[in-house]
Amino acid sequence: MKERNSGSLAAAPLLIGDHLALDFLNTVAQVDGEPRDFFQRDEDVLRWLEAAECKSAGIEQEAHAGGLLKAARELRAVILQAIQRKKREETWQPEQLNRFLRSASSHFELTLNRDGQYEYRRVYATATPEQQLGPVAEQAADLLVNGDFSLVRECEHPDCTLWFYDRTKAHRRRWCSMTLCGNRAKAARFRRMTQS
Repeated sequence: MKERNSGSLAAAPLLIGDHLALDFLNTVAQVDGEPRDFFQRDEDVLRWLEAAECKSAGIEQEAHAGGLLKAARELRAVILQAIQRKKREETWQPEQLNRFLRSASSHFELTLNRDGQYEYRRVYATATPEQQLGPVAEQAADLLVNGDFSLVRECEHPDCTLWFYDRTKAHRRRWCSMTLCGNRAKAARFRRMTQS
């Protein structure tokens, strides 16, 4: 995915992980040296799903007030634990992720694009918070099964906790974003050299 909101990290979570599941993990980030959870309300999760282009339709907020937030935080913790274990080549149990996958309900829908050509898209049911998170759970499962985990990385900046999938040609990406951490690391290295 393209980098969005490349200004202040405090404004909104960034979509810079190059994989939906990693961008979902990146909704917890270090901001001014403190961990910040960008999911504080159901509306925050809905906005993120919309920005990540995986929001089909809204759920009735009164019927599930706080439910989407709770489910999103739970799914995020499940994905993080599975990814960390897989990175360490440890066994991880898929049952918690499977619970979200079983909740996902979707179908294909044909539409006409601007050129008058038929195309299809996957439409997800959104009756429950777990269904609303179906696209994220499916992307996490795909990453865990098909992803090359030598390319799944955490940013190397010591003050950063963001994840990314290294899709560069040489597979030498070190930073969540050159704009954020890459430039900060270069500036810090320059300061150390000039102070020596």
